[in-house]
Amino acid sequence: MVKKSGIAVGLIATLCTVVLLAGCGSGSSGMPSTKVPATDSQGVPNYANSSNWLSLPSLKTAEKKVDVFFRYPTIYQQSSSSDPVVCAVNNPQMVSGAKAAFSRTATAFSPMANIYAPYYRQAAIQVLAMPLQQQQSIVGGEPTSDALSAFDYYVKHLNQGRPFILAGHSQGSNIMINLMADYMKKNPDVYKRMIASYVPGYSITPQYLEQNKELKFARGPDDTGVMISYNTVAPTTKMPDPVVLPGAMVINPITWTRDETVATAARNLGGIALDSNGYAVLDAQGQPQKVLNYADARIDTAKGELICSTADPGTLDPGNALVAAGIYHNYDYPFFYFDIRTNAETRIAHYLKNKQE
Repeated sequence: MVKKSGIAVGLIATLCTVVLLAGCGSGSSGMPSTKVPATDSQGVPNYANSSNWLSLPSLKTAEKKVDVFFRYPTIYQQSSSSDPVVCAVNNPQMVSGAKAAFSRTATAFSPMANIYAPYYRQAAIQVLAMPLQQQQSIVGGEPTSDALSAFDYYVKHLNQGRPFILAGHSQGSNIMINLMADYMKKNPDVYKRMIASYVPGYSITPQYLEQNKELKFARGPDDTGVMISYNTVAPTTKMPDPVVLPGAMVINPITWTRDETVATAARNLGGIALDSNGYAVLDAQGQPQKVLNYADARIDTAKGELICSTADPGTLDPGNALVAAGIYHNYDYPFFYFDIRTNAETRIAHYLKNKQE
């Protein structure tokens, strides 16, 4: 189904002070432009500058009733130990790889939502080898503060009161989980407009929910205001999945339930293939090409993992020192791409119906 992407798989990685540049010098409409500095003297992104956005619908093209605010996974890799642990917001390697990641992940939401995706200062994949507390400290620093700044700008200048979905993958999901714990707690009126938060590729634990009692994990296919997570692996791997934390909660992205019943590949609504550069393979209409009957899914509650028994790790990714073959981290979206799309449509419809009643 899927060729080796060549893109580094995502990263796992408190929160630090957010430097809010929102609105400084943006157009009268609030739309970002290139007429303001992209960063300050310390390299902090100004989200009033349009160059800091990977996906930015204009006020005219944002015609859908719902938005998606998206955070892409880890792309940046240190080429030497002298490279910074966290890259600049315009790092060429990250910017290029983010576009490929966007094509295989965020586009699942494109038929039903306006997608806003800011660039951010990203932690290197090498952070994955650090102790968990150190990882969290790094990801909870500049990568998370940029997310808070960008989301605040989005809410105040771009969203225009529409309901929205949060979505990410890997480090992007880790950051979204941090954002949920910070921004939603401080802004309950904004949280009321959140349809769901899709954060596969990182872990939500009971401890996290205990610390953030206003948040909740999904239990079915149409509940709203919920968080959705899973981490896909083969039945056996040579090392643990580094993004699976103890007690990780899982929902099955085929059945959208939390029991351990196997969902066969025949029930999968469709995955997508990736080309050698990590982009989604497109059909004749320029849309991600559907691949049927490839990935099954079964929750292993004890391990906190989503087991896929039908994929062949040898044809996908041979693994590396950080992530072993059979850890299908890079395929959390591609395996279940059209299931995610349909589920987002279901949750949106349920949210809008309840809002009207």
